[in-house]
Amino acid sequence: MKLLSSVSLLASAALLASFAVAAYDRVTGHDFASRSEVIAQHAMAATSHPLATQIALDTMKKGGNAIDAAIAANAALGLMEPTGNGIGGDLYAIVWDAKTGKLHGLNASGRSPLSLSYDMLAHELEQLGRTDLPPYGMLPISVPGAVDGWFELHEKFGKLQMTSILQPAIDYAEQGFPVTELIAYYWNRSVPLLSPQPGDFKGTFTIDGKAPVKGQIFKNPALANTYKTLAKEGRKAFYNGEIAVKIDRFMRENGGYLRFADFANHRSTWVEPVGVDYKGYTLWELPPNGQGVAALQMLQILKNFDLQAMGFNTPESIHTLVEAKKLAFEDRAKFYADQDFHKTPLQGLISEEYGRERAKLIGERAAKRVDAGNPHLYEGDTIYMTTADKDGNMVSLIQSNYRGMGSGVVVPGLGFVFQDRGQLFSMDKNHANVYQPGKRPFNTIIPAFITKDGKPLVSYGVMGGAMQPQGHVQILVNMVDYGMNLQEAGDAARWQHLGSTEPTDGQQTYLTNGGYIEVERGVPYSTVRGLMQKGHEVRYGLGGYGGYQAIMKDHENGTYIGASESRKDGQAAGY
Repeated sequence: MKLLSSVSLLASAALLASFAVAAYDRVTGHDFASRSEVIAQHAMAATSHPLATQIALDTMKKGGNAIDAAIAANAALGLMEPTGNGIGGDLYAIVWDAKTGKLHGLNASGRSPLSLSYDMLAHELEQLGRTDLPPYGMLPISVPGAVDGWFELHEKFGKLQMTSILQPAIDYAEQGFPVTELIAYYWNRSVPLLSPQPGDFKGTFTIDGKAPVKGQIFKNPALANTYKTLAKEGRKAFYNGEIAVKIDRFMRENGGYLRFADFANHRSTWVEPVGVDYKGYTLWELPPNGQGVAALQMLQILKNFDLQAMGFNTPESIHTLVEAKKLAFEDRAKFYADQDFHKTPLQGLISEEYGRERAKLIGERAAKRVDAGNPHLYEGDTIYMTTADKDGNMVSLIQSNYRGMGSGVVVPGLGFVFQDRGQLFSMDKNHANVYQPGKRPFNTIIPAFITKDGKPLVSYGVMGGAMQPQGHVQILVNMVDYGMNLQEAGDAARWQHLGSTEPTDGQQTYLTNGGYIEVERGVPYSTVRGLMQKGHEVRYGLGGYGGYQAIMKDHENGTYIGASESRKDGQAAGY
């Protein structure tokens, strides 16, 4: 099946020559690929933990659909990868519903405490000697939206009972699971930072006061009990019942601001995904308060350039991609916010006309200062996982605590840590993303979906804060412009640009020094040198390039193709 654009023999040779990594002993495909794609007829799952992938497949084998499988796997990941997600965090999803042939978007992110006014927060920050929200403790905590997200997805699309869906995660929480390599690394880094925070972080997430090491069996009986309560009583236990009561009591006793009313008032929002065409492929993202629109803005700029002719990871192609990122991210910093409080000029931002005008700002040299544009003129981070079932349903789901293990605050007996997503509010009163009670902060986590000719093609995501929209674009460009398959597109050496203005900055803050590019070692030094000659500051970075999972629908052969991130502990598998 010819899914993606071909590359000429000359371009293919240049492409292969541009890689300086990996095996060199593959007899098929590119020699930098970590493995072949996974192919299966009936169902596919790709998650950041092999045991969670198996749970997703088992769920579908016993009669569940892709939505049931996604919830089951996410529950397992909250246990097995607490360094990236959990029910103290938020959730976003894009679902392809095979029955209606339509994409559905879910924003299950939480809001700031109603009892914490701007002036109260400003006073708290002054006492801490800060002008921005801290990464840990009580102040950056917002209402966790993940549990409501599960039940919204289940009510709209689910088949199995929640008792059945959550049982595998409950069993692993009670009986234990072996901790994997990369998760153990991040867990060890988190324990010293988070153990001093209020509550029972140390008792919940350590073994004899230390982070579990690779291969060690870890149990979380408190989380098992919480999952049992959710399985039996549903979302009301978390937002209107005993769990909300425990959280309210703990927050009052320890200087926190979340109250029972914050949980009782919480609701997820079903939203329409927004998409733009890129050379016959439509990339779909969710509207703000997330940052997915930045990927769409980048594509509208990039379609004005011939990236294929430039070649993969050449100075010219990376320069063009980075400059497009700079332009999109200045708009991201200025305009992206909770739509209930600030109407983002969405259609203007993702219009072809605006992309064409912004593309004219890209020159041969690296831009040092970049300002946000005027899209009004054109108006008309975490884990990522994906599942697909025998009926054609596909789920693109992302879920996170924000900074790894979040705020460090753990209510004794509940087994999960609260997110610190509120750190992404701005304290500039004139900013669209300014802190207000009951408001959703700017959010970095974004699922993605690609369609072609109105049919579902790829469900995918790339982790890592501001890396995510950059990663979404790199994966799509790798497939469409450079002819890579699903696994190769994720294995190929990545870059990321850092230093852009952030949505937490003041309204009059601008990128003034050009920021800098980090590249993986697979980017050849000739490219690094060429970028430096164009005025870019370039560094080699270790880690931080995301966690990719993907599923592609092969309509011609009636199969699913799966890919998993070679930089993480995950697995793609099917049956």
